[in-house]
Amino acid sequence: MDLGTTSLRALVVDPGGAVLGQASAPYPTAQPHTGWTEQKPDDWWQACRSALSDLRARKLLAQVRAIGLTGQMHGSVFLDRRLSVLRPAILWNDQRTAAEAAEIEERVGGRRLLTLTGNRALTGFTAPKVLWLRHHEPAHFRRLRHLLLPKDYLRLRLTGELATDVADASGTLFFDVRARGWSSEVMRLLDLDEGLLPTALESLAVSGRVTASVAADLGLPKGTPVVAGAGDQAAGAVGAGAVSPGVVMVSIGTSGVVFTAAERPAVERGGRLHAFCHAVPGLWHVMGVTLSAGGSFAWLASTLGESEERLSQMARSSTAGAGGLIFLPYLSGERTPHADPLARGAFVGLTASHGPGDLARAVMEGVVFSLRDCLELVRALRLPIREVRLIGGGARSPLWRQIVADVFGLPILGLEAEEGAAYGAALLAGVGAGLWRDVPEACRAAVRTAGRVEPQTQASRLYDDLYGRYRDLYPKLKGSFAALHDLAASVPPARAP
Repeated sequence: MDLGTTSLRALVVDPGGAVLGQASAPYPTAQPHTGWTEQKPDDWWQACRSALSDLRARKLLAQVRAIGLTGQMHGSVFLDRRLSVLRPAILWNDQRTAAEAAEIEERVGGRRLLTLTGNRALTGFTAPKVLWLRHHEPAHFRRLRHLLLPKDYLRLRLTGELATDVADASGTLFFDVRARGWSSEVMRLLDLDEGLLPTALESLAVSGRVTASVAADLGLPKGTPVVAGAGDQAAGAVGAGAVSPGVVMVSIGTSGVVFTAAERPAVERGGRLHAFCHAVPGLWHVMGVTLSAGGSFAWLASTLGESEERLSQMARSSTAGAGGLIFLPYLSGERTPHADPLARGAFVGLTASHGPGDLARAVMEGVVFSLRDCLELVRALRLPIREVRLIGGGARSPLWRQIVADVFGLPILGLEAEEGAAYGAALLAGVGAGLWRDVPEACRAAVRTAGRVEPQTQASRLYDDLYGRYRDLYPKLKGSFAALHDLAASVPPARAP
């Protein structure tokens, strides 16, 4: 099961790797203030029940041998001593915690934080959210006894166990990625009780079993093992077969990701890449993130009143470079490489001759330029790049695939059956249940590449030039972004007529 940003997806996979069925259910996101994003954990559970009810009606649950969990990372589920939810969960793309992120770097020290956790203190991570609760909702903080990541709330409801996995835990800033365990030092320096944290397990470990009451309610076999699973990016990498150094996974979903496995914790000196534990025991990974990738395209479609499919067709009417139009995809701030929650989206070079197709193509290209920012940092770490595999909604678009190949200057491989993080979670469940010996064996049995796209020489040259101009824009606009943020914060919201 994949607890995504907008919906839960349940996938049933057989021991041969074939997908037997799937179901999904949505849930709402609240934005009570600019830059805030929240969801109710009970909405996740109801979506889980709805999706499994659908699968049960199709007689796909009775033979389930194991469950793997994955989902959105970094979110915070605050529980009291009775395991009741204290307030809505604060999500990965919430930007309210700039002051708390700065506080963490001051308390722990920037270099020490990188050494211990492999990461800088960014607004999206879990630790700043806990400090925000302490500062802004002290009554809730006093009642706080347990902290969970989003997918692990489903584990609690399924099994009654408080647990997580090392890959997802790596994105909290409470985790020592080298030791693959919670950092007592970070918790002490932040004056937090280590008892808040759940047990952290390797992704293949059985974390608990479905309780009798839940089994009866959902139609699952009683005692079905639930493996630890992984955060969505590590699980997506398993589903894409990116489980050895040299295989780079690029994902274009709501957010965008460049991900590659490493045999050691590879920490970028400026902390511009994330260094996390992989879902594969004994491996780590580095990851760069574009916060608004497919999200930028969805925003444009909604703004123009077009479907995303129609907008993709319109983008094909434009040409490489979108007629000299550049888009900065910072609609939700940015993470890699700028780590700037105040960054804002921008079209630069707009003229009266540009139409919707040019806007659409510029958005696609701007997103891929942002992903190239991530790739260049991977190259700087001298990690091997043998092949690039593209997943996510963008992988289903021939134009997205070609733009990625041209901007990267590398061949791009698709997958024969691209099922994303849910598929990776299912493979982890299969390994945990003994269906395969290890994760590489599961990937060899189930993951197949397809649809190689070669870069076009002329377009790649054009994009190399345009990418340099793209990189020049953020430093020039950074001061304006901050000023516009302050201006927006000072203007009271408009009242409905």
